[in-house]
Amino acid sequence: MPLPLPLPLPLPLPLPLPLQLQLPLPLPPAASGALRLCQGVIVAEDVNQRRAEYWDRQAGRYDREMNFWDRHLFGDSRPWACSRAAGEVLEVAVGTGRNLSFYPDGVRLTGVDWSPAMLGIARERAASLGRDADLRHGDAQALDFPDESFDTVLCALGLCAIPDDQRAVAEMARVLRPGGRLLLVDHVAASARALRGVQWLYERITIPLAGEHFRRRPIGHVRELGFLIEETERFRLGIVERVSARKAG
Repeated sequence: MPLPLPLPLPLPLPLPLPLQLQLPLPLPPAASGALRLCQGVIVAEDVNQRRAEYWDRQAGRYDREMNFWDRHLFGDSRPWACSRAAGEVLEVAVGTGRNLSFYPDGVRLTGVDWSPAMLGIARERAASLGRDADLRHGDAQALDFPDESFDTVLCALGLCAIPDDQRAVAEMARVLRPGGRLLLVDHVAASARALRGVQWLYERITIPLAGEHFRRRPIGHVRELGFLIEETERFRLGIVERVSARKAG
């Protein structure tokens, strides 16, 4: 679930920040009770709870704001990813269920998200679509499923806002069956150095506000886990990346 913020155009940001999430000054690595998410940005160790509460507050307007970004930035990325899903499917960070209408008939869908308010909207959407889906509360960094439970794992526009994206990708790999497919879509570090600089500046605000990262590249974690990259594409100045990969076995 990406934050509906400019990527990377300097449009208005939703300020002021809540007091507990104000932009901190750089602290030493040994600062007590803190988790360093990137250089110069530190948040309290209850970051998961704060992020879930943030997305609960965003749930009511999320779809309206994401309509713009899906049209003008992400394009056909949602149907691109969902059309490649098959069998037992897990969607991580299912959010309000914006992907539900794009899955092929016959898939058996499970979705997890850490925002109860988002899940409520997703369940309503599934019912209106006649889509049978098991939508449950969960943490992408500690998926509550046995090893090798799914044929496909999909995460569309979610890893940008998960505190430990490397751990989340490792969890996706763990619950994916050998030979299963991993499908990822996200906004990532831009191709041009100047744009990456703008993204770095944005992160000074967006990470403390909503845990939103602009310069990640999840494909690196996928390669480190030994996946075979079947398809990869970057567009919009390299800001959007989508990946289809197979687990060995």
